[in-house]
This record gives sequence, C-alpha cells and structure tokens, in this order.
Amino acid sequence: MAPSRLAGFMPVTQRKHPILLALVMAVSVILPLAAFADDPTAEAATTHQGRQAANLAVFEEVWRTVRDHFYDPMFRGLDWSAVGEKYRPLAAAATIDDERSAVINRMLSELAVSHTGYYTTADPAYYQLLDIFSGGLRRSLRRFFPDGQVSYPGIGVFTRQLGGKTFITGVLEGLPAAKAGLVVGDEIIAADGEPYHPLESFATKTGQDVTLMIRRRADAPPEQVVVAPVRIKPNEAFLQAMEESARIIDAGGVKIGYIHVWSYAGTSYQQLLERELSSGKLKDADALVWDLRDGWGGAQAEYLNLFNGRAPTTTLISRDGGQSVVNMTWRKPVAMLVNDGTRSGKEILAHGFKAYGIGEVIGSRTAGAVLAGRAYLLRDGSLLLVAVADVLVDGRRLEGVGVMPTISVPFALAYAQGSDTQLDRAVEVLSRAVGAGG
Repeated sequence: MAPSRLAGFMPVTQRKHPILLALVMAVSVILPLAAFADDPTAEAATTHQGRQAANLAVFEEVWRTVRDHFYDPMFRGLDWSAVGEKYRPLAAAATIDDERSAVINRMLSELAVSHTGYYTTADPAYYQLLDIFSGGLRRSLRRFFPDGQVSYPGIGVFTRQLGGKTFITGVLEGLPAAKAGLVVGDEIIAADGEPYHPLESFATKTGQDVTLMIRRRADAPPEQVVVAPVRIKPNEAFLQAMEESARIIDAGGVKIGYIHVWSYAGTSYQQLLERELSSGKLKDADALVWDLRDGWGGAQAEYLNLFNGRAPTTTLISRDGGQSVVNMTWRKPVAMLVNDGTRSGKEILAHGFKAYGIGEVIGSRTAGAVLAGRAYLLRDGSLLLVAVADVLVDGRRLEGVGVMPTISVPFALAYAQGSDTQLDRAVEVLSRAVGAGG
C-alpha cells in the first residue's frame, strides 16, 4: 500500500545556501543529543513519542483499510469508528511490536469473521500468506524481499498452544522436522536450551544443528532431537510436502493411495494430484485418501470434477511416445479427511464432496472459515488480511458453520505419538469398499 509519491514532499528548486543548509541540519542533530546527555528523561520522552507515533501509524493504516474494504459496509452491526476509538489508545501505549499486534488483532476479532487478521515477521503465517498472495503483491513485495522470493528460517511444522504448551499439529514431508523424526503430538519444550519460538529459535542457525527438547508422552522425560533448519519458501515447501506425502498403504492386499494437500492456493497442487493419480506413485492404487486437513485453502470447486465418473479421461501421445493425461478422472473409491484446520476453499470441496455423494468425509467439523480474503502489505512491512467478499455455497453460508463429516472421528492431539485415528478409519472404510466392489 505504498503511495505513488511521498505525501507533502516538495522539490527543492533553488540551492543558494548549501553550506547554511548543512549547518542547520548539523545543529538539528547535535543539539538534541547534547540535551539528552544531560537529561535522560527528555531522551526517554522523545523515544516514547516516537514509539507512539509508529504505533498509531500502523494502527490507522489497519483501521482505514478495514473501513474501506471489509465486505460488510455495516461491519456486522459494529460502529467501526467507536471500535477504533476503543483500541487506538491501547495501540498507542504498546511498548513492543508484539503488544501492538495483539491490540490490533483484538480489534479485528470484534468483527468475528475469518480471513481477517494482522500478521508480522514474528509469525510463520506472515511468510506463508505473503507467498500465497505474492502475485498480487509483486510490486510492493520487493521493498522487503528485493529478489521477490519469500522465505523464512524453519523446520517445517505447524504447531498449536494447548494449556501453555506447544504441540506439533502437522509435519511437512521432506523438510527437516520430518527428516529428524518429529511427529504430530510431540510437545516442543526448548531449542538449544532456550524457550521454543517457531522463527527466533532458527533465525541465525539455518544449515546448523539445533537441539530440540521434546516430550513424546505425558509421563515420559524430555528427549533430545537434532534438526537442521533451512530457509523455507512456503509455496515450494507445500508442493514438495504434498508430492512426498503421496504413498501406497497396504491394507491386507488392498492398495490405498494417500496424499496430503497442505495448500490449494494455486493450480499447481491440483495438477500434481492428477499427475500422481495418472502416472505417479498413486497410479496403481485401488482407492484414495484425499487429506485436506490443516494448512491453507484456495481450492476451486471445479477440482471435484476429478471424481466425476461420467467424464472421459483423455491421453495425449506425442511423436516420441511420451504420454500426458488431460481431464484426468478417478473412478475408484475415495474418502476425504477433514478437521478444524480445513478452511476456506477446502471447505467448499468438502461441502460438494459430501452433498453429491462422492465419498465419505472423515474426521471432525471443518473451520467454518469461508470468505474471500485479500492481503494488504502495509507501509512498515506488516501484513493485513481482510475479508472482502461474502461467499455462498449452493446458496448456503459456510462461514461460521463449517462442514460436518459423514463419519466423525475424534483426534486427541497432545502426545499422539504420530498415531492417526482419522487416517486409520479412512483406510478401513476404503478397504471394505474395495472388497465390496466399490
């Protein structure tokens, strides 16, 4: 959201007194420093004023952007001006960036909708969303990432706070955490002897060994796991993890294909799914588990056409014998996995999958986060996500409602030790379907 020109900037048309100008500038810098040397209270006051001004600049940019672009002009019954008045002094008084961020997100939470949040460089989601929306942010992005490549230091996990403890909710296949043997349900206690932080713990240590202290069982002593963090490029990492997740599960002679779609924000993920089914690791599968749990949305409803058994599959054969499949169609049994981390476009897929009887939806209720969002890169480099359009699916609103599975399977995250009761149930259901002739 950088302006096209500097507001209030006036060009200098005459340069009659360059030396005088330099002296005035020097005095303007030296005098305050001298004063501060004798009066630390004055220095503190100036620093405090600078912090307040910076806080208010960010706050006002967030507040105005929501005012101008939020999908509901009535702000869901809120007086947006009054909301701003309520939180403005709290934001101004923040002494650190994290405190200011918390105030801004409390303000945004009053709207009680998805796709509306404030993110900073202290949060992996900042980088993930920035890469997802990088196409629309290309110009402003280069102010903060000169090469246009969004990346951050990490090991490739999603985490959640439960009872003041950090638990792994997802492990991206092929990244350091997976290679080190970390699994869903592990509690991360510390990194190199310091409290764990998903970014700060690895900020200066990419390519180096970092010792994590974890707990795998509630009654077990902590154990050490060594990981080597890398620079993660989110879109590439999600695609790589999806590809490496694809595998065949042998269920008593029945070949159950499995693939985890961590993000659907782009056509490359659906293209990869179709390649794996037509000519990749899943081509000989008797049935498919389509895992849409956790990660990010972005899916298009038309992706369900893959499971439209009435459409033909077309294979193109080139002169050299190479083959490519167009309009791939899967006619074998399929089940979908969902949970409370299944959001946005993925929920639209879950709705259609269930409503039109494509297969069983297994797991737990989806997030109920189905609005259209747009990302705004603010002047200080922070990121604002704003819901800019309401969404109806078959005339129904899924926002705040979600999609209930056809087969509910609860999952206890803490100390799960990598077990996956939802996947186990899907394999069981599909094995019976194959045995019964689909």
